[in-house]
Amino acid sequence: MNAFLRRTGAAPPVRLVHLGLGNFHRAHQAWYTDRAPDAAEWGYAAFAGRSGGTPELLAAQDGLYTLVGRAAEDDTFDVVGSIARAHAGDDHAAWLGYLASPDVAAVTLTVTEAGYLVDGEGNLDAERPEVQADLAALRKDRSAAVRTAPARLVAGLLARRAADAGPLALVPCDNLPGNGALLDRVVRELVALLDPSLADWLDASLSVVTTTVDRITPRTEPVDLETVRAATGVDDAAPVVTEPFAEWVLSGAFPAGRPAWHDVGAMFTDDVTPFEHRKLWLLNGGHSLLAYGGSVRGHATVAEAVADDTCRGWLEQWWDLARDHLPQPDHDVAVYRAALVERFANPRIRHLLAQIGADGSQKLTVRVLPVLRAERDAGRMPLAATRILAAWICTVRGFGAPVTDVRADDLLEPAAGPLADAVPRLLDVLDPRLGADDALVDAVAAQVEELTADVRR
Repeated sequence: MNAFLRRTGAAPPVRLVHLGLGNFHRAHQAWYTDRAPDAAEWGYAAFAGRSGGTPELLAAQDGLYTLVGRAAEDDTFDVVGSIARAHAGDDHAAWLGYLASPDVAAVTLTVTEAGYLVDGEGNLDAERPEVQADLAALRKDRSAAVRTAPARLVAGLLARRAADAGPLALVPCDNLPGNGALLDRVVRELVALLDPSLADWLDASLSVVTTTVDRITPRTEPVDLETVRAATGVDDAAPVVTEPFAEWVLSGAFPAGRPAWHDVGAMFTDDVTPFEHRKLWLLNGGHSLLAYGGSVRGHATVAEAVADDTCRGWLEQWWDLARDHLPQPDHDVAVYRAALVERFANPRIRHLLAQIGADGSQKLTVRVLPVLRAERDAGRMPLAATRILAAWICTVRGFGAPVTDVRADDLLEPAAGPLADAVPRLLDVLDPRLGADDALVDAVAAQVEELTADVRR
C-alpha cells in the first residue's frame, strides 16, 4: 500500500497547540486550519487529553490522516496535514515547551464538558481530589506533571510568562454555554489558589475566545480503515469519518494572530449566544433525547432512533418547546430543524447512542435544563423536556445502553431503590431545585414508568 505524502514536502511550523486530540478535533479545528489559504504557515502540536494510541498512530504517519466526508449517498476522501506534531497527553515537557514559545499564538481545546471540572455554579470545583493533587504538585515545582486540563493550562501559562513569550489566545471548543467566560473563570480561580501574581499577566496577555462548534463525528470503526484503503490505496491507521456539514462561530481576540479561518467558512461575531443556544438545545439536546429514549427503545444509533416514529415525535415536541426560547426568526429555525433531521437520518453515519449518552450528568445541565427552568418559572410543565430527564433516569437505573459518566459514583446510590425515591435523588444531582419541585418529580416519575413499561413486559 502507498504511504502519505505531504503536499508541500514539510509539515507546517507549529503555531497552534491543541489539548484533546480526538476525532472531533481532527474533523473540525484541524480541518479548518488545513483548508485555510495560509495553511502552510499554521501547524498544530496536538496533545491527547486521555490515554490512547492516536498520537502514536499519527506520529507514524507524519501527522497526516484521511478525513472521510460521509454523505448519505457517497464518501469524499481528503488528506489533512495541519497536525505537525502529535503528542501523548503525559508529554508535559513538550507541552510546556510549546506554551513557552513566542511562535505559538493560540491553544484550542476539546476536553469534553466534564474536563473543565466545574461545580453546579460553573466555578472550578477546587475540592476535587485531582485538582488538589495538581495544586500540590505545582506548588512544589512549577514544571511538575499535572493531569487536569485547567492545571495543564495554568502550568503552560506560567511557563509562557517566565519565557516572556507574549500574548496568547485560549479557544475552548466544547459544548458549554459561554465556554470562553467559563474557561477564563476556571483558569483564574486556579491561578488565585496557586500564584495570584499571575493575574496581572493574564489581564495583559491572555484572551479567551468564546465559540460554538458543530460537526457530527462518530468513532472510527475497523471497516472505515478498509474503506479508506480501498478508495485511496493508502493504509491509513487513523482515519476520521465525519458528516459534510461543519460550523464554527467565534467571538474574541487573537492578539498573536490566527489562521484565515474566516476564508473557509468560520464565522466571527460579537455574540455567539444565539448560535450557541440553537446548537446546544436543538442539536445536542435532541441528541441527548435520542441517546436515552432511543436506547431504552432498543436502538443503537442516531439514524435508527430518528427513524422510529415514536422517537421522532418526541424530538419534534422537544424542538417545538426549545424553539419558543430562541431569538431567531421562525423560518431560520425551521430550516435548521429540517437540516438536523437530514443529518440525524444519514444511515451511513454510525453515531452510537452510547457515545452521545456519556457524561449525561454534565451535558443535560446545558442542553436541557435552561429551557426546562424557563418553562417552570413561567408556571408550565414542559413534558417534552422532562421526558429527556426521565429517559436519562431510565438508563441510570439499568435500561438501555450502559451508563458511562464522570460522576458515576455519585449516581449509583441515588439510582437504587424504589422509583419514587430515586427520581428526586437523581434530579438533585442535576440541580437541587429540580428534586424539590414535587410536581416536576411526579411528571418525571410518570414518564419513567411509561418509558419502561414495554421493556418490563
